[in-house]
Amino acid sequence: MAASTSPTIEPVSSAEDFTQIFHCVAEAFGRQAKDSLWIGTNPGWDTTEGQKNGVAQFIKRWQNIKSNKDGKPNTLFLKATLPDPEDTSKRRIVGMAIWQQASFVDGYGDPLTDDLGVDLLQTLEPTEARFATQMFKSLWKRRIAYAKEKASADLPAIFVLDMCAVDPDFQRRGIAQKLVQWGLDEAKRRGGLECTTEASSMGRGAYQKLGFKPEGTDDMVYEVDEEFKSRDKPPNVFLRTGVKP
Repeated sequence: MAASTSPTIEPVSSAEDFTQIFHCVAEAFGRQAKDSLWIGTNPGWDTTEGQKNGVAQFIKRWQNIKSNKDGKPNTLFLKATLPDPEDTSKRRIVGMAIWQQASFVDGYGDPLTDDLGVDLLQTLEPTEARFATQMFKSLWKRRIAYAKEKASADLPAIFVLDMCAVDPDFQRRGIAQKLVQWGLDEAKRRGGLECTTEASSMGRGAYQKLGFKPEGTDDMVYEVDEEFKSRDKPPNVFLRTGVKP
């Protein structure tokens, strides 16, 4: 009997999963998209040492997840698995997503910040650390502002798709859509949270088919020092599910 080609989507439950998860992210953002921002904040991503550091960063975040007032984790690491082509008795992680419940009201989620953290910044050269800090401040600017706007709502939180990546060898099988739909369904289970994300030119089409909409028509502007103006900057747009036509 042929192995099922439908991916299984489920929360990560073991630190051992992150080696394959980092591989998916590195292949998608590093090798395929050549995303300058991701590459810049993951030095040596294509080396053994860099991969080890990337895995460790994921594990640290996963191990430090906090819960909301209802006892549900504020951050969810999802994995998509398929039967391993090399051994169909095993399953291979072929995609991943990170969803985060964010809020500036105690008990409703994690407060958002544009601080990249000492651990990451210490791995970068000073100039690269400054560039990354400025880029992420711009990338997350609207996310943070919108979470603050939601602080006065009856449900003062948003559900953020922080990352989604699929191994290029397994793309065009609907895996990203299933990872996103899982989060959209979870947002409903949490009381009907509005979902947001920052979408690259490669991913935004899939997100929009699932109900995300841009607030405007232009890509976000990165506010960086003059010395960084000529650097490659990945195009991104802020999307959310509550935008009215």
